[in-house]
Amino acid sequence: MRDGFEAISLARREEYLERLASCPQKVSDYSFGNLWGWAEHYGLSWRFGESHVWILQTKPYEVFWAPVGPWDDVNWGACPCLSQGLDFIRVPERLCQILSEAMPDRVTTTDAREHYDYVYRVPDMIELKGNRFHKKKNLLSQFLRAYDFEYKPLTPDCVEDTLELQRQWFSWRDPEESGALLAENEAIVRVLQSWDRMPGLMGGAIRVDGEMIAYTVAEALTPDMLVIHFEKGRPGFKGVYQAINQMFLADAGAQYALVDREQDLGDEGLRKSKMSYNPSDFLKKCMVSVAPAR
Repeated sequence: MRDGFEAISLARREEYLERLASCPQKVSDYSFGNLWGWAEHYGLSWRFGESHVWILQTKPYEVFWAPVGPWDDVNWGACPCLSQGLDFIRVPERLCQILSEAMPDRVTTTDAREHYDYVYRVPDMIELKGNRFHKKKNLLSQFLRAYDFEYKPLTPDCVEDTLELQRQWFSWRDPEESGALLAENEAIVRVLQSWDRMPGLMGGAIRVDGEMIAYTVAEALTPDMLVIHFEKGRPGFKGVYQAINQMFLADAGAQYALVDREQDLGDEGLRKSKMSYNPSDFLKKCMVSVAPAR
């Protein structure tokens, strides 16, 4: 099963996206931007089969991610790749159900709450109406009143400024947090440096007095849902995160019904922050263990 795997590559991006488009349920993990950004940190590689792409993680341990392709078209019980048994992580809820129904005596699933994607209604994020969003709207209003700002979409000529803001942002963090933040920083740099070779990326930036103080990076996950990969704001600008979130969606997200702001990875602070925006739904995931065929 581990033969034939190769490094995640930009050259096969379109081929991969065709397989992703045939998945019955799409979650943020399998967007190309996510795979490419985190490929080195997780040691990701892939193998293109006849109908599905198999994804293997090798760091810090070896485990498979969910196969990407038309899940409903497979006789999973007779799948040669699963005959010796296999463990998967980051498995979307729909595939968990399919595998459990196909092999009830061989499949064990474990809920993975830390990997749930947070999904929000784009109109809610743009309008910030009602008591549920009162604090967010107030912070946005304070930002709008306090600063002479300029918002523009991210374009290739903005990449160097975005990389510089990211470098500064990382330097301002607590060194004790540097493990997870270093990994994220490397993923962000990898994506930004590949901007002109990844046409699916989009984003926005806010400048004050000509200096970039916030940016966001996103891509379409489905025809009606965006996924936000990265979002950073400069300290000292009250309401900057509410501003970049609202302005980007108002500018580039209005054609989408939903926005996926990815998972919290079990971080309590991140979970509190994501819940504060009142998610309309979660894209649930689980771990799956398939026992060997008898």
